[in-house]
Amino acid sequence: MFIPWVQMLLFLSLLFPAWVESDIRHYNFTVVLKNTTRLCSTKPIVTVNGKFPGPTLYAREDDNVLVNVVNHVKHNVTIHWHGVRQLRTGWYDGPAYITQCPIQPGQNYLYNFTLTGQRGTLLWHAHISWLRSTVHGAIVILPKKGVPYPFPKPDKQEIIILGEWWKADTEAVVKEATETGLAPNVSDAHTINGYPGPVSICSSEGAYTLHVENHKTYLLRVINAALNDELFFKIAGHDLTVVEVDAAYVKPFKTDTLFLGPGQTTTALLTADRGIGKYLIATSPFMDTVVTVDTVTGMGYLRYNHTHPLIPTIMTSIPPVNATSLTSVFAESLRSLNSKEYPAKVPLTVDHSLLFTFGVGINPCATCFNGSRAVAAINNVTFDMPTTAILEAHYYGTKGVFTDDFPGKPLIPFDYTRTTTPSNLQTMNGTRVYRLAYNSTVELVIQGNSILAPESHPAHLHGFNFFAVGRGLGNYNPEKDRKKFNLVDPVERNTISVPTAGWTAIRFRADNPGVWFFHCHLEVHTTWGLKMAFLVENGEGPNESLPPPPSDLPQC
Repeated sequence: MFIPWVQMLLFLSLLFPAWVESDIRHYNFTVVLKNTTRLCSTKPIVTVNGKFPGPTLYAREDDNVLVNVVNHVKHNVTIHWHGVRQLRTGWYDGPAYITQCPIQPGQNYLYNFTLTGQRGTLLWHAHISWLRSTVHGAIVILPKKGVPYPFPKPDKQEIIILGEWWKADTEAVVKEATETGLAPNVSDAHTINGYPGPVSICSSEGAYTLHVENHKTYLLRVINAALNDELFFKIAGHDLTVVEVDAAYVKPFKTDTLFLGPGQTTTALLTADRGIGKYLIATSPFMDTVVTVDTVTGMGYLRYNHTHPLIPTIMTSIPPVNATSLTSVFAESLRSLNSKEYPAKVPLTVDHSLLFTFGVGINPCATCFNGSRAVAAINNVTFDMPTTAILEAHYYGTKGVFTDDFPGKPLIPFDYTRTTTPSNLQTMNGTRVYRLAYNSTVELVIQGNSILAPESHPAHLHGFNFFAVGRGLGNYNPEKDRKKFNLVDPVERNTISVPTAGWTAIRFRADNPGVWFFHCHLEVHTTWGLKMAFLVENGEGPNESLPPPPSDLPQC
């Protein structure tokens, strides 16, 4: 009699409980179209299980998670478990053509990973084209059974997902931009748990409402699932105490405004101490340069129980769109707990000292508007997406898919943050990776440049958490700036904002064999080529090596 391997594992765990130390969490994600109305306009959107935002994935630290993804739409699909360490499970990381070929229409793929050494809030989202505009949801990693939070236990928890909404089909938006070579249209509104709120004549469509009881404490798990906008988040009349970001605990601090780049998560305690009333919840964009941005504020409400339905809403001031000082104060307030239970294991020695410049450029394009195309690059290399997954090519030794000569520093150094535009705006193209020995340590300085326009960049590294050891404005100076690095309790993250015309320094240990995507999490910049990958070699023995691919790995 045939017994599926999952059932066999469960059977063995009953016979030999020491073999299986964690629970197994099963989820089914069915990718389907769903007609959805926002801003007085209805369109079919790609969803998981017909939900927008999608279903929340709940698990505990050390749990094994199995998610069967079935594709019932015409688009190729992948799912990325954003921020999950994926220790030796790179086949399940999800970025299309990096670790897997996409799941084609009518096909399915079983993602299988363990949540090791993480607890808090993450997100999952599609990782191909612009499908993550509607294909996204929360990941909640609870502490191990019997392990308390390192902060006062909340009475209730709430997930708040921030996003963007386009009246148009986002796949058509990116297709038009690619064909013309111009920047894509910005979104039409920002959303809170899928709703823009009363931002237009379409207020009857509803708004997100957080219902609270007086004297109760709420753990708010706030996620920025937007494609292209860094966002502020505020609740009128209430402070928030930040306790965790990107599934890593931080030293608690109080603020009235959260700041999140796309892909970042922030968990904060809210004490409902205002008695009764209805208070505005607002999410608004940050942009401190000349780049066009969707300026529509997403709105929702916090409503105390027993509040009269017609009571006026208590408003709040919206941060200026260019409130750079707010973003700096928030970033500099974040510190790891660095406690006995949760130490900050910052690499104190460095094997690879890298400098990556982030910026945009202009390349020739005979079929584009004005004969040119907007591109983006790291160290002046615009990434060419392959048609075969890089991880497969690495595992099987397939030639011609990628090269391992990504430059660790700019090939031609220049004054990166000067205001004058260089005469040559063209970039190089290539599918290049940077090779790292197993367990080597990396210091990476991400330097924004001012070619065409300086801009803040949320940089995301797959497969690792890193420590943000330093940041500043202008050009990074290794002699002066390294002396000011925080190597004691820097915040641990998977996505970090690089300030406009400035730099951010991170450190991590390459203890996860495989191929790991590194890119700007602004989808427009990813589309333009602001991305690369690290190839981490195997160590010694099977516990330090990439295992073979699963039998159901999608094929290109």
